[in-house]
Amino acid sequence: MPISMGMPIRTLAHLSDLHLDLSPQSDASARALVEALQAEAVDHVVVTGDLTHQGGHGEYHRFRDIFAPLLDTGRLTFIPGNHDRPGDDAGCAWMEGNKVRTVETPGLFLVCVDSTGAHNRNYFASHGALSHAELDAVDAALEAAPRGALAAVLVHHHVLPLPEESFPERLATLLGWPHAAELPLGAEWLTRLQGRCDLVLHGHRHVPRERVLEGAGGRPLRIYNAGSSTELGRFRMFRHSAGRLQGEPSWCRSSVPEQPRTAGHNVRPALQYLVAQIGIALF
Repeated sequence: MPISMGMPIRTLAHLSDLHLDLSPQSDASARALVEALQAEAVDHVVVTGDLTHQGGHGEYHRFRDIFAPLLDTGRLTFIPGNHDRPGDDAGCAWMEGNKVRTVETPGLFLVCVDSTGAHNRNYFASHGALSHAELDAVDAALEAAPRGALAAVLVHHHVLPLPEESFPERLATLLGWPHAAELPLGAEWLTRLQGRCDLVLHGHRHVPRERVLEGAGGRPLRIYNAGSSTELGRFRMFRHSAGRLQGEPSWCRSSVPEQPRTAGHNVRPALQYLVAQIGIALF
């Protein structure tokens, strides 16, 4: 839509799946992302889950330390992912006991949705879950969205089927396990969101993807998976004004090059979880 005087263009950055594990590599990647965000003078930043790798309090404290320049200025919103629920269950408290809550910043209305559950305390049970009651809560939240604000839903797990990205995911699907599947109510949820929301921003899968669904009244619903921002060394940035996106999002790169993780990144925490469970069973 045309921009007139008095209607500033604001920016929104989408990050996800940082998997901070207290290693020098993950610290360096995260710090480089924060430097890039500050260099771009982004108005607001969202992180859609998996801030930590094993749900540890130490990992979460490292996140707060690295992202302090954004947290201290009220420019950062984040939600939990499945990796934030094992271990110390650091992500359990981030939504303050709510499955759905809203955040308002100038020109932006965020509906934050927690798609994790008690089953994610199991390191291997990585899938998400939402109920019809929670979809109803999102509907009610969107009713309160002010005119002239861009409306975005934040959720960790993917809402539509996406290709498996690793051997464990392919094996889980082959065995009929839900671990790699999309949210069971995802397709129905998107139908309910069409025409009432502008963006669905998620993570969970580490390869970035996007899809556009036509909505009522010429208001498309755009679905973006950020991928793993620390692996990619980059993030998407959206420009918006008067409640509408302005052009296509752009990729902004940090000073750290892309560094895909191998399956080995999950071997140690998986073994630690198994040893702990064996110990509980024996003693």
